[in-house]
Amino acid sequence: MSKRLYIQEVATRDGFQIEADFVPTEAKIALIDRLSQSGLAKIEVTSFTSPKAIPNLRDAEDVMRGIRRAEGVEYTVLVPNVKGCERALACEVDEINLVMSASDTHGLANLRMTPEQSLVQFREIIEATRGSGVFINASLSTTFGCPFEGDVPERRIYELVQRLLEIGVQGITLCDTTGMADPAQVERICREALNAGIDRFDASLGGLGGCPYAPGASGNICTEDLVHMFQRMGLGTGVDLDRLLQCTADLPQLVGHDVPGAVLKAGKADRRYPGPKWMEEAAV
Repeated sequence: MSKRLYIQEVATRDGFQIEADFVPTEAKIALIDRLSQSGLAKIEVTSFTSPKAIPNLRDAEDVMRGIRRAEGVEYTVLVPNVKGCERALACEVDEINLVMSASDTHGLANLRMTPEQSLVQFREIIEATRGSGVFINASLSTTFGCPFEGDVPERRIYELVQRLLEIGVQGITLCDTTGMADPAQVERICREALNAGIDRFDASLGGLGGCPYAPGASGNICTEDLVHMFQRMGLGTGVDLDRLLQCTADLPQLVGHDVPGAVLKAGKADRRYPGPKWMEEAAV
């Protein structure tokens, strides 16, 4: 294993927030505790937003205070405004994730704010964290394309990344909101915006989630499929894939529907099946 990659799990926030049914608080806590033992580098636990806006995450404080934090795992939460930031800080989170869009239309649809308005609010939130030691990350939606406007000019992405760094953001996540990105585009933008050497990836257990304000959003990449792929490529993630798959196997009962993960259905690459029965009979 020549290179270490860091996997952030987002199912308990991005996934659960759009499920048809509320996932019970104790079930969320139990899942996060299991995920904490799987070797994941970071878990996005919840969102400190208005219960009216996202009723599925109305138990943010209870979940954040109820989990057993594992050494070496960072626990991050999404916050939309200063009030949410203050709630998160009271729960002693490790990281605060701020979300904005690279396109005006998606920003207005999702957040009721243009990118410029989001940056103004980010300044206020960052000011509220002064002295707390909490890490500030910003997720830039529609980096690789907008379902309303189409292509987002790459110079716009670079400009927004620079402005985020200037106001004190310490980490930036480039988001493919609806699955429009292609490998060449991803490589080009990452090299220009953040230099080469990306080693941190967001993924969602079972592929749960997706932006409710982006028509055609196809969900997230499955964490277990991503980890399996990296392992096959000889890249270390520190994740125990078997433990992760055990968590995925319980998801359908938890959310009330099937999940699209491929490795859970097909098995890991080292899984072997018996040959057709007629071949066994012919060999006798």
